[in-house]
Amino acid sequence: MLLLHIPFVHASLLSFNGTSISALDASESPSCGDTRSLSDIIWSCAATLFACTWTAIHPNIPGMEEEKWTVFSRRLGIMIMALIAPELIITWATLQFLSAQWTVTHGFFAWMGGFMLYVNGEPLAPLRPDELLSYVDYGSVDVPVIVEADIEDRSKGDALSKGIAVLQLAWFILQLAARYFQDLPMTLLEIDTLAVAALTSIAYGFWWKKPKDVGRPYAVHWKATYAPSREAYNAEDEDFSNKNWLYYLVCLFKPFLSLAGISEGISPRANRERRVPILGGYDDNFLESRNHVITLFFGCFSGMVFGAIHCLGWNFLFQGHAEQILWRAASLAIISAPLSILLLFSYVVWLTDWKKMGSSVVLAVSVNFFIYFVARVILIVLLLMSLRSLPPGVYDVVAWTKFFPHF
Repeated sequence: MLLLHIPFVHASLLSFNGTSISALDASESPSCGDTRSLSDIIWSCAATLFACTWTAIHPNIPGMEEEKWTVFSRRLGIMIMALIAPELIITWATLQFLSAQWTVTHGFFAWMGGFMLYVNGEPLAPLRPDELLSYVDYGSVDVPVIVEADIEDRSKGDALSKGIAVLQLAWFILQLAARYFQDLPMTLLEIDTLAVAALTSIAYGFWWKKPKDVGRPYAVHWKATYAPSREAYNAEDEDFSNKNWLYYLVCLFKPFLSLAGISEGISPRANRERRVPILGGYDDNFLESRNHVITLFFGCFSGMVFGAIHCLGWNFLFQGHAEQILWRAASLAIISAPLSILLLFSYVVWLTDWKKMGSSVVLAVSVNFFIYFVARVILIVLLLMSLRSLPPGVYDVVAWTKFFPHF
């Protein structure tokens, strides 16, 4: 609804090369029984995006002493990432799913920081699954006695809330499909919403068995004579140790690298708060694990799907030919950038020694990430600009009776 207060949404239609394009001004959007208004369109897209991002995100367990506002703002940040680059959320969910051991639910619970090691009654650090298994084998801790039902009981999500999100997405897709069959135009906002929702739904599938919004971990008490030191756990990433320009660059790009599964990284804050990284919680042995190859495929394929869905706006009635070319170019760039990354890593993994091509690979991947980022920004700007005047037919609603035979 806030988009309605942006000045250019109410602006009149601009002319291009001295000629006016037939379109309706957003401020004159009709609102009656057989039409829909601009606010209806925005509300429908907003509800779908919320259902497929906010409710689909399954964050890791927060620090034991963190405030609710900190936890809320962190989840809001992840949601914004999901809206900008949903395929990276898919890679994160895929990594956690493939890293899960024990039962799937137990594996998720362990990787998200669900088992907290206590020494002398004080919390020390969350245990990775391999650390927990090692301590159990050596008799340093007892096997955690927590069944899958108990873990699910800690979860704030249930089949009903997940089902509502799925139904919201299904209804949104059904309406767009009906508009297509009745030759009714869609807005660029609806196309972008469809792309984001489709990709976050894939992540939703990978996270279906992951506990949602768990507030506190399960206590695992140390019983051996020798007590491990705090420094033995969650050693901070070396990139965070240098307080220079590189430190701020790392802080900027580290979340995206974590989502891509390239580098999890332990920040000083995560270490201090005794939790797993916000976007971590998976086996981070990137180049030696087959799971990361599968993750790379899912992430790149999702990116190509994301760009392909935006190609549905190929013949959209833009206000100028330059805007149409920009939309087409940005959509193709979002398809080609993940494809280039996939082909590059396939070549490195299967045909060469990656260590000999380290710098060139990083450069090529960085260029493709930059191209993708610029293309995504262009799409967002263009879809917002399109709201100032929409093509005829956008405000017409679907005639559902046409899909049923008359008796």
